[in-house]
Amino acid sequence: MTARAFEARITVHASSARVSLVGELDLDTAPHVPEAVAACLEERPKRLCLDLTGVSFCDCAGLNALLTARISVLQGGVDFVVEGLGPQPARLLALVGADAVLADDRVGPARRHPATDEGKLPPPTSPPPPRLA
Repeated sequence: MTARAFEARITVHASSARVSLVGELDLDTAPHVPEAVAACLEERPKRLCLDLTGVSFCDCAGLNALLTARISVLQGGVDFVVEGLGPQPARLLALVGADAVLADDRVGPARRHPATDEGKLPPPTSPPPPRLA
């Protein structure tokens, strides 16, 4: 199976901007996120939505790009919202506590992808490693 190419689609309408990410968000593709966010911020929107509906995988580099995007947007005085967290990205955010950061009162609650069963994360695919004594 071949991975779908990564895309960052930008849409700006009046005072609202949207960055829709599609594909795997990893070390190779993460630099596209701040580039897309910066392009949107040049249009001076009042609100920026980061749509992750098309993101099938996110690693730590992708997580860093998402958190950096959040900081850039909020420092610009722009409202920030994340939509469409799929099962794997949502699990990563939950594991590192970043779901709480993205659900900050200023940011608003993150809306999850329908596949996460109304925001509930799927169980891990393997048991946790045994604890060392």
